[in-house]
Amino acid sequence: MKLYYADHFVLPLPDGHRFPMEKYALLRQRLRDSGFFAEDDFRVPAAASDIEILRAHDAGYLARVAAGTLDAVEVRRIGFPWTAAMVERSRRSAGATLAACRSALDGEGGSACAANLAGGTHHAHRDFGSGFCVFNDAAIAALAMRAEGRVRRVAIVDCDVHQGDGTATILADSPEIFTCSLHGAKNFPFRKQASDLDIELADDTGDEDYLAALDDALDTVFNHARPELVIYLAGADPYAGDRLGRLALSIEGLKTRDERVLGTCRAAGVPVAVAMAGGYAQPIEDTVTVHFNTVHTAARIFGGRR
Repeated sequence: MKLYYADHFVLPLPDGHRFPMEKYALLRQRLRDSGFFAEDDFRVPAAASDIEILRAHDAGYLARVAAGTLDAVEVRRIGFPWTAAMVERSRRSAGATLAACRSALDGEGGSACAANLAGGTHHAHRDFGSGFCVFNDAAIAALAMRAEGRVRRVAIVDCDVHQGDGTATILADSPEIFTCSLHGAKNFPFRKQASDLDIELADDTGDEDYLAALDDALDTVFNHARPELVIYLAGADPYAGDRLGRLALSIEGLKTRDERVLGTCRAAGVPVAVAMAGGYAQPIEDTVTVHFNTVHTAARIFGGRR
């Protein structure tokens, strides 16, 4: 199982910024220290090209991001100060999901898994960024896999606590790409968009109700969409201790969530690319633990390891 990382492409943030950028390096270090993965499993992705990005994003928006000519409103909506390093980091993060998709699809027996140790930037819309998201890696990757002739049908299973509004709007006219989002009904974004399947959850939803909703969603995804590739956004922010989550899942409940999604993909013989998406717990180690469990579970299910 290949793990694509870009945490050494540092996105500089001011002191006190609420985005936990350090979680990515902490995750990679914990995965290395686990002894579960070989050194060769860790890969640095190529940056997403203009051609790849422009399948999902408006040319004017890409040009403003690249040149640093976003206006103050656009920068504030993204939530990161513009720097050249921000642009490179965003390209690399999208490139990591592209690489994970290709790796999963090239897997032995046609059923494999790979992961982006960041990504899940699902609030980026076609012509603007939002909510700490510059480029929409899942949409970029899904459109690329179709353009490259690797698959016809893709499903994006988004289990971040916030709705994948950018993904929904970018892919609204792409019937071969099925968008599914399980999210807090009262959480950001406050103006929701229409995914192919939206599951809205009440504040304080816990493990049992969440997993029941997830099972129903997976039945719909696999029976209706019949995907040949799944892109799984495995957000850590449904965790009860997440500052921005408003749901009440335990760490074990989130691990079971991963087992359900990844186990369903494995049983159906469908390759899957995993992205980490959100996570804002304090202490940050809780978020890292949830992400670690996701990657470990994927390797165990697809690699037959314990």
